[in-house]
Amino acid sequence: MPPTRRDVLSAAGAAVLGAAIPAARAAAPRRGGVLTVQLSGEQRVLNPALRASTGVYVVTSKIVEPLVDLDREGRPAPVLATGWQAAPDGRSVTFRLREGVRWHDGKPFTAADVQFTALEMWKKHLNYGTQLQLYLEAVDTPDPHTAVFRYARPMPLDLLLRALCDLGYVAPRHVFEGTSLLDNPANTAPIGTGPFRFVRYERGQYIIAERNPDYWRAGFPFLDRVVWRFILDKAAAAAALETGEVQLAPYNALALADLDRLKTDPRFTVSSRGLEANAFNNTLEFNTRRKELADVRVRRAIAHAIDVPFFIENFLYGLGKPATGPIPSSSTAFYLDNPPPYAFDPKRSEALLDEAGFRRGAGGTRFSLKLVPIMNGEDVPLLATFIQQSLQAVGIRVEIVTLDIAGALATVYRDWNFDLATGWHQYRGDPAVSTTVWYRSGSPKGAPWTNQYGWQSDEVDRLVDAAATELDPAKRKALYAAWVKAVNDEIPVWMLTERSFLSATSRRLHDDHNTPRWGSQDWHDTWIDA
Repeated sequence: MPPTRRDVLSAAGAAVLGAAIPAARAAAPRRGGVLTVQLSGEQRVLNPALRASTGVYVVTSKIVEPLVDLDREGRPAPVLATGWQAAPDGRSVTFRLREGVRWHDGKPFTAADVQFTALEMWKKHLNYGTQLQLYLEAVDTPDPHTAVFRYARPMPLDLLLRALCDLGYVAPRHVFEGTSLLDNPANTAPIGTGPFRFVRYERGQYIIAERNPDYWRAGFPFLDRVVWRFILDKAAAAAALETGEVQLAPYNALALADLDRLKTDPRFTVSSRGLEANAFNNTLEFNTRRKELADVRVRRAIAHAIDVPFFIENFLYGLGKPATGPIPSSSTAFYLDNPPPYAFDPKRSEALLDEAGFRRGAGGTRFSLKLVPIMNGEDVPLLATFIQQSLQAVGIRVEIVTLDIAGALATVYRDWNFDLATGWHQYRGDPAVSTTVWYRSGSPKGAPWTNQYGWQSDEVDRLVDAAATELDPAKRKALYAAWVKAVNDEIPVWMLTERSFLSATSRRLHDDHNTPRWGSQDWHDTWIDA
C-alpha cells in the first residue's frame, strides 16, 4: 500500500525533530565575529522584567540577566544569584547575590535592584509575574548582596527557581525609580548586566548589541556583536539564511515549508534541540462578555466544530498533536495522560448550539463573531482561517481582524475588543509559571497572555492558589489534576495543539542550543566561524 499523506508528513516531522546538532566541532572557540539573527515579529518592549515573552527574551536575555537560569541538564543554575535557601515553612526564600557585578552604565548591582524589580515590576506589572508573586509581601535586604523574599503563603522552592528563569530578570533601580515604569526609555534601550550591551534599536529594521568588556564572567562573551534583523517576509527570511546574511532563525521564524526543505541542506541544522523548555500550544480564547460566549455550551460547540488532527496534518506538516489540556506531555511531573477533551464532532456542535438557544436564522447563520489572531507565527493566520471556515459550517459567521502583534495584544488584553482570539501559549516547566495565569482571575488589565476574558471561577482560583503554595509534590500534582479537569470543562481558553519549536541554524555557529531554553539565554559561550 502506498504511504498516506499522514505517513509522509509524520516522517517529515520526525526527520526535522530528530535532526541532530553536528558532532564535529572546532577544537577551541574563536573570538570575534557577528551573529545575525532573524526575527519574524516586533514587540517594541525590550524589558523582560515588564514583559514576559519569548519575542523579548530572544533579544534582551543577552543584555538583561535573571537571578537563575537552566543548565545543560535543565536544572536551575546560578546567574545573578549564587545560592538560595528556603525556610522550612516555605514562607521565605533567601538569595545570595553575585558580587562585583556592574550595570552597563557602571553602577554596581545590589540587592536594592532585586528588591525594587520584584516589588514594583514583577508583582505589579509583569504578565505571569503578577500571579507568581501574588503573595509576596516584602523583599528584605540585610546587606547589599542578600535578598530575602517573604511570602504570606508558602512558596515551593522548585516552582520559584523554575519560574525565575523566565520571570526573574532584574532591572536597575537607579534607572527606573521615581519614573513612570511603563514609559521609561530604558524599556526600549535596556540597561543590564549581561554579556552584551545595547547599542541601537531601529524600528522595523534591527536591534544591535555589542560585547560587554566588563562582563562578570571572565573571558566571555566570544562574539563581538549580535544583530537581530526584523525580516517579516518568510521567503526573504529563508533567502537571508541561505545567503549567509543571517545565521539563526529561532522559534519557528521560518515558514514550515522552508524548515522542512532546509533540514536536508548540509549547511544548516533544523532541530527542536535547545528548545525543550518551551513546549507550546495553539490557543483559542473566548471573550465571555459576549452573550453567546458566556454560555459554556457555545464554547464547547465551537471546540467540537474544529478538526484539530486535520489542521495538524494539513497545515503543520504533521508537527504536533491534539492537546489534552493546558499541561503538555513533556511536563512529566504534572501531565495526565487523558484523551483530548473535545473531539471533532459537528453534529454534537450543532446540537449544543441549538440547546443553547442559538438556532440557525436566515441564510443558516446563528450569530457572528470577531476573531483577532495574535501573530506569533505563520500558523496563526492559517488557524484563524481554518476556524472561520469550520464555524461557518455550523452556522457561526466569523470576521477576522488582522493587526500586527503589538496591535493585537492591545486589542485583546488591554481593550477587550474581541470575541475570539488565537495565538500561542508557552509552557515553562511548571503550571504556575506561565499557564495557570491564563485561567486565574485578577491579572492587571492589559497584561498579555493572561485571563482578560471576563471569565472567573472561584473553584479554579482556589485550585490555582492552593497548588502554587503546596509544598508536597504529590499533593501539588493532585491539585493540578483537579484544575485541568475544571478548565477543560469550562473552556474559557482552549489549547488545541501541543507542539515543539524549531530553529534553523547555520553550522558556522558553535556551542549553540546547548541548554533547554538556549534561544532565551545569554549566548555568552556561543561563537562563530570566520
